[in-house]
Parts: sequence; C-alpha cells; structure tokens
Amino acid sequence: MKIKMKRFYPTLLIALLLTACGSKPSQETSNASVAEDTTKTEATVNTNDSAKSANDSDVAEIVKDGKVSYRPDSLRVLHEKGFNKDSTFVVISKKELRLKVYGKIKGDTTLLAQYPVCLSRNKGQKEKSGDMRTPESTMEKPFHIKQIQDASTWHHDFGDGRGEILSYGHWFLRLETPFNGIGIHGSTNNEDKMPGRDSEGCIRLRDNDLDHFKSTYAYVGMPIIIKGENEGNLSFENKIAKK
Repeated sequence: MKIKMKRFYPTLLIALLLTACGSKPSQETSNASVAEDTTKTEATVNTNDSAKSANDSDVAEIVKDGKVSYRPDSLRVLHEKGFNKDSTFVVISKKELRLKVYGKIKGDTTLLAQYPVCLSRNKGQKEKSGDMRTPESTMEKPFHIKQIQDASTWHHDFGDGRGEILSYGHWFLRLETPFNGIGIHGSTNNEDKMPGRDSEGCIRLRDNDLDHFKSTYAYVGMPIIIKGENEGNLSFENKIAKK
C-alpha cells in the first residue's frame, strides 16, 4: 500500500501542474483578444472623428438643435484656403430664421457660418416705422452695415412689465436701410425667444453669437440681404447645396 501511494502522489502532482499551465495561456489569449478588439474600436472612433472634422472644415459654425458650436481651428483653416474677410456678405432668411455668412474661398462662394435669429413679430415687408416688421432687401440692392456701436449699456422697455432692461448684447450693427433704428444686435434677457418672431424689426442674435459674428466677419460696408417671408434659396445657395 505504501509503495502505491509513493507512485501516485508524483503522478497526481504532475497532472495538476499540467492542468494549471494549460489554463493560463488560454486566459491570457482571451485578455489579448479583448484588448485587440478595444484597440480596433478606439481606432475606428478616432478615424471617424478625424473624417468628420475634415468634412466640416469648410464651415466655421455648425448649428444643431438651434445651437451653434465653434471649432477653434476653423478660422485658421479658412485663412489657409484664402479666406478674405472683405469678401463676406450676409443672407438672412425669414423662412429659416437663420443668418448665414458667405464669402469667397479660392474664387468660390462658400458658406462660412450660420446663426439662429429672432426677427420681427409681424410678418411682411416693412412699410413704416413702428409697424413691427423687418425690412427686406435683394442681391441687387442689399442693405449695408453703416456703423458698429458698443451697446453693452443700452436698455429698452418692451412694455411687458419688466421696465427698462439691458437688451442689446455688446454690439449694435446699425444697418443702412430706408428706416431708422434697424440693426443686428444681441438678445440680452430675451434669449428664450431664439429663434423666433418677437423683435420690433431688428435682427437679434444670441449674445455670444453676436460677439463671434462681429469679431470674425462683420465690417462697416458689409452687404446684408434679407429675404422675403417665403423666399427660398438664392441661385448661388442652390449651387452650394448641391456640392
């Protein structure tokens, strides 16, 4: 009996060792497989992000769910492509409630930026001061920015019980139109109306959007086209949309 036990224990020990050694490589292989899959997934995500950034590089601002997001390198990319601030002009759509900035890139008219806007509470072409309408213009006879004023301390009474309150954001971009007092300005204390129809005739931007538009694109003399209520794309806008 003793002889049998001495022969058995070494055999059992060897068997256990072989079993343990056999399972370890299997576990390491499994972990390596998971790590490889994770690396592949991360690589795919990074590749997609890079592709998205490259595809979006022609447009400085992206509007999603009514909000504008900026990429810090977008303007640099535009300058590298030959962007010239003096070539920019604005098209405001009453139908879309959007202010769009266009400019020349290597000779081609390109959409550079777009922002949600709040326009007049009453629809239609402006006919007289006080009619609560935003005036309209055309490609052939655009309005122009004639003055850029610091409006950071300007107040206004909207007749809604709030009294005289800050209302214009930091800037008032006064437009040269047949009517006095029309301009592009901010929406201090009124950003909940954006985008929408609530102004007395002016074009309102969100305060941050106004700052970005003024510092990046706006200049005295800049052409401003304000399309009619149901007017669709202009001819060059259709060409851009098809690209």
